[in-house]
Amino acid sequence: MKIKFYTFAGLLGAGMMALNAAEKVQAGPKGGRILEKTTPTAEFFIEKDRNVTINFYDASMKPVPVKEQTVAIVANAKAGQQKIEFAKKGDALVSNTKLPDGDGYNVVVQYKPSGDAKPQNYRFTIDTSTCGGCQRAEYACTCDE
Repeated sequence: MKIKFYTFAGLLGAGMMALNAAEKVQAGPKGGRILEKTTPTAEFFIEKDRNVTINFYDASMKPVPVKEQTVAIVANAKAGQQKIEFAKKGDALVSNTKLPDGDGYNVVVQYKPSGDAKPQNYRFTIDTSTCGGCQRAEYACTCDE
């Protein structure tokens, strides 16, 4: 019986370590959150006015213009669910509306590399406070603080 418990506890611990490793956030050049496995690389960044900007980068993290990519966000704030659409502005995609006020709510970022591609969904919590370790906004924190 103890062997089964220790085996289960070991597997659970290994699974949690893998989960934490999978949740490691990559830093973006503007200070935002890199959306993993996007081509080109996409960075989610909340501006001071709470609009969201999605910038794109090549493999060497040099900016590239928007081509066919599309992004939409669903924000699950306390006031209710809000869908946020984006429009091309210069070399980036910029939200047509602002994120809801406050922190601590979840968002789903839906990224499509082209019009006919299957969307990729990214889920995380909005927290714009500054991390004491890496000095980035908590939604884009890259450390373990």
